[in-house]
Amino acid sequence: MARSRKFSLILAVARQRRRLRESEAAFILLAAVAGLAAGALTNLLQAIAHGLQQLLYGVTINRLSALGSIHHPWKLLALPAGGLLLVLFARGLRRRGRVPVDVVEANALHGGRIPFADNLVIASQTVISNGAGASVGLEAAYAQMGGGVASQLGQWFRLRRNDLRTLVGAGAGGAIGAAFGAPLTGAFYAFEIVIGNYTPAAIAPVMAASLSAVSVTRLLGAQPYLIATTATRGFALPDYLLYVLLGALCAVVGMGMMRVVAFAELRVGAWQRIAGWKPVVGGFVLIPLALLSPQTLSAGHGALHLDLVLRPALTFLTSVLLLKIAASVISLSFGFRGGLFFASLFLGSLMGQLFAGLVNLSPLGLAIDPNDAALVGMAALSVSIVGGPMTLAVLMLETTHDFALMGVVLAATLVSSALTREIFGYSFSTWRLHLRGSTIRSPRDIGRLTTMTAGRIMRTDWVAVDRAMSVGAFRAAVPLGKTAKAILLDADGAYRGIVPTAAAFHPDLDPASPVAALATHVGVALRPEMDIRSILTLFDEAAADELAVLDDRDHVMGVVGERHARRRYFEALEESERELFGEKA
Repeated sequence: MARSRKFSLILAVARQRRRLRESEAAFILLAAVAGLAAGALTNLLQAIAHGLQQLLYGVTINRLSALGSIHHPWKLLALPAGGLLLVLFARGLRRRGRVPVDVVEANALHGGRIPFADNLVIASQTVISNGAGASVGLEAAYAQMGGGVASQLGQWFRLRRNDLRTLVGAGAGGAIGAAFGAPLTGAFYAFEIVIGNYTPAAIAPVMAASLSAVSVTRLLGAQPYLIATTATRGFALPDYLLYVLLGALCAVVGMGMMRVVAFAELRVGAWQRIAGWKPVVGGFVLIPLALLSPQTLSAGHGALHLDLVLRPALTFLTSVLLLKIAASVISLSFGFRGGLFFASLFLGSLMGQLFAGLVNLSPLGLAIDPNDAALVGMAALSVSIVGGPMTLAVLMLETTHDFALMGVVLAATLVSSALTREIFGYSFSTWRLHLRGSTIRSPRDIGRLTTMTAGRIMRTDWVAVDRAMSVGAFRAAVPLGKTAKAILLDADGAYRGIVPTAAAFHPDLDPASPVAALATHVGVALRPEMDIRSILTLFDEAAADELAVLDDRDHVMGVVGERHARRRYFEALEESERELFGEKA
């Protein structure tokens, strides 16, 4: 009887999974559930991080970076203490032997699959780093946990690959929406940063997740993140031109900052004496910066508001800008975990205020509002570093409720985004993955293409001949019609080129001449781990229509034809397009 009930339960679950895969309404409902979970987890992570800051520094929520000065400098020992905790945490994870998968990497390479332990690792390291006061934000943890929970739900219901990717993006976007109380921002974050494209089929589930996540924040009584703006007004052409220039300057600073972070990580990584203690050393290095300006601590929520209200002198803004960049670079290069989402917003606000001050002091007779410039700078610098021009433009709209500002923000963000893509080509998250050896430039799904390797698509029905053969012996062993090409091997079985059969039967050839003289592509071959794009590139460079696949000892494993490789490539692209537009059954 118990076995029968268990079997009935399994059948019921299987039916629900099938219904979910086939029903758009059921999928939207699942996305809403994922959004509720993402919203709850976002508020939980935020409470833990701010609780740590209150415990360690005695400050209220989001006020650490707004301190006028550090009255008790010994409290800054929380920075190396947090680094020590990260060191101990990392040592406990050594047995894992791999780097945790984040949401962007999961959607680009793994079809949205994220091991749940990876979510806990990334979120824990980020909360520790932010709670200790390092110059990193919590948004990476929010998106990771939101997308990670969605991934677990999708895997449990055995969703199709593209549906799982959409659900992961919806969960991550919902988490960001919950953090800012901005559902449209969360939706655009999902599309631009995590999924990589806008599709009609994904709009409803992404919005459902974002709205449900934001509703959790509001039900818990958390205040949305609002930024004060000036009164209603219009913007003339000179204003647009000035803000476009600000967007270009933000792109330059954003690209420079990403380069500096990469350079610092490589240099610090080469210091073997501190290899196991980098976060601790980094914590001590951050202490002098925090003593010079507490605005270098944490992500910068309190400092951003403080500077917008007080409008400090240009010299102060310049010093804080440089110190904050230094603190962010040190935090990341010395092993603190987190992102630059809010830090880039704060830095952009400083750049905007500096830009407005310089324009207003110039003899050109132009004048712009420092508050407007700060908001434009926030969006433009964040777009350069984080990516997603619509995400940041909508964030400014939802947090300011200022529709007049939307036009100049969009102009600046589009310029910043275009320059960054053209010159640099990466956002901060994909740039760091690139430094780890990944080939992704965006969250678009290239997982199929990376798994379509030469070892997977090769055929094994190739004909081998001894390179010591004469042309006559070759003609006897490989008559016309048997195969179009033969693989030459030496006495040790190593690859020595490809001989077209027709070439060996040319009437002008002396039968006693060595067949090795006819070999083509002697030094050109594929390796089994090469992906389809590398394969096609090599075919183009070698002007070949067939290449051998070799192992580590240069022994032939198989053969790949150019036509077959291109057909497989286009089939994979076509399948992705069908899934993208919901045409796959």
